[in-house]
Amino acid sequence: MKKIFAIVAMVGMFAFGTTQSVNAQDAAPVADAQTEQAVDSTAVDTAAVEEAAPAVETPAPVEEVESEGFHKTLKTKFIEGDASFMALVAIAMVIGLAFCIERIIYLSLAEVNTKKLMESIAKALDAGDVEKAKNICRNTAGPVASICYQGLLRLNEGLDVVERSVVSYGSVKAGELEKGCSWITLFIAMAPSLGFLGTVIGMIMAFDQIQAAGDISPTVVAGGMKVALITTVYGIIVALVLQIFYNFILGKIEALTADMEESSITLLDLLAKYNLKK
Repeated sequence: MKKIFAIVAMVGMFAFGTTQSVNAQDAAPVADAQTEQAVDSTAVDTAAVEEAAPAVETPAPVEEVESEGFHKTLKTKFIEGDASFMALVAIAMVIGLAFCIERIIYLSLAEVNTKKLMESIAKALDAGDVEKAKNICRNTAGPVASICYQGLLRLNEGLDVVERSVVSYGSVKAGELEKGCSWITLFIAMAPSLGFLGTVIGMIMAFDQIQAAGDISPTVVAGGMKVALITTVYGIIVALVLQIFYNFILGKIEALTADMEESSITLLDLLAKYNLKK
C-alpha cells in the first residue's frame, strides 16, 4: 500500500508540474499580446494628440513690391502714347514754361522797396537837390524808379506836363510787364486742344481696328482707346501747370502796377510841395 501511495504521489506531482509549465507557456503569448496592445494604444493616443494640436503654419515670405515713382509712371505713359501727338504736347509745355520762367525772372528783378525809394526822393527834394533825386532813380532798377525819373525830368515844365508824362510812361511800363503773357495763354489753350486731337485720332484708330478684325472685343480696341486717353490726360496736365504759372505772373504784374500808380501819386504830391517851397 505504501508503495502504491508513493507511486500515486509521484504521478500527481509529475502531472501538476506539467500543468504549470503548460499554463506558463499559454500565459506568455497573452502577456505579449497585452504588451503589443498597450504599445498600439500609446501610438494611437500620440497620433490623436498630434491631430488635435493646431497646425502651426510657417509664414510665407513677404515679397517686397517696388513701387514705381511718379515721374517714372509719367515717363512710361508718355512713351505708350502716340509719339506724334505726345511730342506736340511736350513742345507746347517746354515753350510755355520758357515764357513763364522769363516773365517770373523779369518781374522779380523789377520789384523794389517802393516805400524806401519814395522816402529817399522826398529827402532829396526837401533838401532842394533835384539832381540827387534823379540819381537815386537812375541807380534803382524797376518801372517805379523809371516813372519817377521821367517825372523829375519835366519838373520845370509844370505839374500838368509831369502828370501826363508819368501817366504815359506808366502805360508803356505796364505793357512791358505784360509782354509775353499772350503766348502763355496761347499754349494754355493749345495743350488740351492737342490732347483732344489725339483723342479723336485714337478713336479713329480704334474703329479702324474693329473694322479690320470684324470684332468689337475689348482687346481689339484697347490700343486706340489707350492712346486717346493718354493724350487727353497729358494735354490737361500741361494746361494746368501753365495756368498755375500764369496766375502767379498775373499776381506779380498786378502788384507792380499798384506800386506804380501809388508811386506816381506820391511823386506828384512831392513835386507840388517842392514848387510851393520855391
